[in-house]
Amino acid sequence: MLSSALPIRSLLFAIFILMAGSGFLSTLIAIRLEEAGAAALLIGIVGTGYFAGLTWGSLKVETLIARIGHIRAFAAFVTVFSASSLTYAIVDFPYLWIALRLVDGFAMAGVFVCLESWLNKQAQPHNRSTILAAYMIALYCGQAGGQFLLNLGDNSPDLPFMVSAVLLSLALLPVLLTRMEQPHIERTVPFSLKRLYTASPLGIVGTLTTGAMLGAFYAMGAVYVQRIGMDLSQVAFFTFSVIAGGVLLQYPLGLLSDRFDRRKVIVWCSLIAAAICAGLALLDLPNEGTILLGAMFGGFAFALYPLCVAHTNDHLEEDERIGASSGLVLTYSAGAVAGPLIGSTAMSLAGPAGLFFAIGTLALLGGLFGLWRMAASPPVAADDQQPFQSLPRTSPMAAVLESEED
Repeated sequence: MLSSALPIRSLLFAIFILMAGSGFLSTLIAIRLEEAGAAALLIGIVGTGYFAGLTWGSLKVETLIARIGHIRAFAAFVTVFSASSLTYAIVDFPYLWIALRLVDGFAMAGVFVCLESWLNKQAQPHNRSTILAAYMIALYCGQAGGQFLLNLGDNSPDLPFMVSAVLLSLALLPVLLTRMEQPHIERTVPFSLKRLYTASPLGIVGTLTTGAMLGAFYAMGAVYVQRIGMDLSQVAFFTFSVIAGGVLLQYPLGLLSDRFDRRKVIVWCSLIAAAICAGLALLDLPNEGTILLGAMFGGFAFALYPLCVAHTNDHLEEDERIGASSGLVLTYSAGAVAGPLIGSTAMSLAGPAGLFFAIGTLALLGGLFGLWRMAASPPVAADDQQPFQSLPRTSPMAAVLESEED
C-alpha cells in the first residue's frame, strides 16, 4: 500500500488537512447556535444549507474546473471556504450562516471533484483499490481527529473558526506545489432515479434513507448530546466515536456481505441501527454508554451506503456501474438535504430524543423495505456478486475512482 500511496502523498496530505479543518465545522456551528438559544428547526435549516451546497456543487463544478484547471480551481474553492470559516467568527447572524453553509458545501464539492479526479488519473487497475483505501483513511482520519479542535472553544469561542481557516489555507500548499500533471475531468452521466430504481430498488431506497439518517446526525448530533448534559469535550469525543465506529465496521460488514445475500446484511445493519437509535432515544444512559452506542450507530449506519452501492452494482454490467454509482452519490446527497429538517423537526416536537426517534424510524423503514425486496425477488447468485468496496460519500467522481476499468 505504501508504494502506491507515495506518488499521491501530497494529495492525501491535502485531504487530511482539509478534513481536519472542515470536518468539525458542522458540529461547531450547531454548538454555537445551540448556545445562542436558536430553535432546533433553525439549526436544522443551517445544516441543510451545507448538503444543498454539496449537491449543487456536485452538479456544477466540473464545468468550472474544466475551464480554469484543477490547481486554480482547487485554490479558489479552498480560499472561499477559508474566508467563510472566518466569517462565522466575525458575523453572528444565523440567517447569514445558512448562506455560508451553502457556499461551504459548494466549495467542498469542488475540492472533492478536484482531488478525486486527480487520484483517478494516478490509479491503474493494479493499484486502484489501494489508492481508494489510502484516500478513505486520509479523509476519515482527518474528519475524526478534527473533532477534538472543538475543545479550543472552551476559552475562546472564535478560536476554532480561526484554526479551521488556518488549516484550510495550509491545505493549499501540497496541491499548489505538486509536480503532478493536471488531469482531464472524466465526465459521468448519473443514472436517473427511475433507472436507478429499475436496476436496484433497495439500492436507491437504502441510499436515500442513509443520506437522511447521516444528514440528520451531522447537523443535529451535537445538539442532542449537549441537551442531554454533555460538555464540549464529551461532544467532541462522541462525534469522534461515531466516525471512528463507522470506519472500523465498514470492511468487516462488507466482507460479510460478499459471503451471503447482501440484502440480508443491509437489512440487519438497518434494523440494528434502528435498535441502537431506540436505545439512545429511550434509555437514561451514563455518558460512557451514550458514547459507546454512538460508536455502534456509526459502525452500522456508515456501512449502509457502500453496501447499497455494492448491491446495485451486483445488478449491472461493468460499463453501467460508474453512472449508477454517480447517481447514488447524488441520491445520498438529496437524502442528506432532507435529513437535518427531519431531525430538527422531530427535536422540536419531542425534545432531544426526537433526533434518534427520527433517525431510527428512517433506519427501520429502510430495513422493512429490504425485507419486502427479499420476499419479492430472488437473491443475486453468489458468483455474480461483486467484491465489496468501501466508498466515500463525497462526489460523483468517487464513482470513477471506484471503477476497475483503466
